[in-house]
Amino acid sequence: MMKKSVLPVLKDYTVITVASFIFAMAWECFMIPNGMAAGGMMGLCTIIQYATGGFIQAQYSYIVINALLIITAVLAMGIGFGFKTIYCIIVSTMAMSLLDQATFLHCVEGNFFYVQERVLIPIIAGVLEAVGIGLVLRCGGSTGGTDIIALMVNKYWPLSLSTVFLITDLVICSLLLFVPGKTFSDMCYGLEELVMFSLMVDFVVAGKRSSYQLLVFSDKYREIADHIINNMNRGVTLLKAQGWYSKKERNVLLILINQKELPSLTKVIKEADSRAFMSISPTSNVYGEGFDEIKTGVSIKKKN
Repeated sequence: MMKKSVLPVLKDYTVITVASFIFAMAWECFMIPNGMAAGGMMGLCTIIQYATGGFIQAQYSYIVINALLIITAVLAMGIGFGFKTIYCIIVSTMAMSLLDQATFLHCVEGNFFYVQERVLIPIIAGVLEAVGIGLVLRCGGSTGGTDIIALMVNKYWPLSLSTVFLITDLVICSLLLFVPGKTFSDMCYGLEELVMFSLMVDFVVAGKRSSYQLLVFSDKYREIADHIINNMNRGVTLLKAQGWYSKKERNVLLILINQKELPSLTKVIKEADSRAFMSISPTSNVYGEGFDEIKTGVSIKKKN
């Protein structure tokens, strides 16, 4: 029993370690050696490195800013972040430091990874970053950064998480224009990497759709429902159903989750009941608390 409980944990942390190096490789081997920056926290850190002439390295500002964000989020929202997120931030910082020294892996002329067509560099970096972050998310971790900012903004203002991500990424990409020697074309390389990352990360995590609807048929429905309510902070609906062949009544769970939560939830359901029957359907739009806001274009005035 001890072996069965330890192996999955070791597997997750092994995947997170490898994924953190892939994520770091996208920046230290491709983007930074070519003077490029994109969105997200790493994009901001690379801009700081360029603006200070390399005095403040990206890996150092990355861990400092993330530490400050986590402390601020805990004080403002009272939320806790899993050890996997902290582990991922630390390993990513170490990986960036190691890859910064491994100059033979940098995408520059004379090295194996050199790419002559500069327009291809952000595409390669976007794919690598999507694979790295996607694998981390599948294991229940996070790279921090703009994820934490989005959660704090979403708590106090009626903005969806996707809107916050879009705004922060565009602002960070635009900051590159204020760095001496950088041009509009340099910002476009960052937008190219951002688009490629956005397209690829969905495939790595769980497919194209951002939200999923699950119907779960299981005798252990109480355990599954309690886990969703207590550990995932999601709602769950209990439906009464009747099998037409057996004429027996069954309890069915109706669950709506986003793509980041799908791998961990299916793992919990399988562990609770290996004979559980699940129907998973991708949904194009989900509106309500915890998902997107309904956009009607009509301003609603609050009554006194």
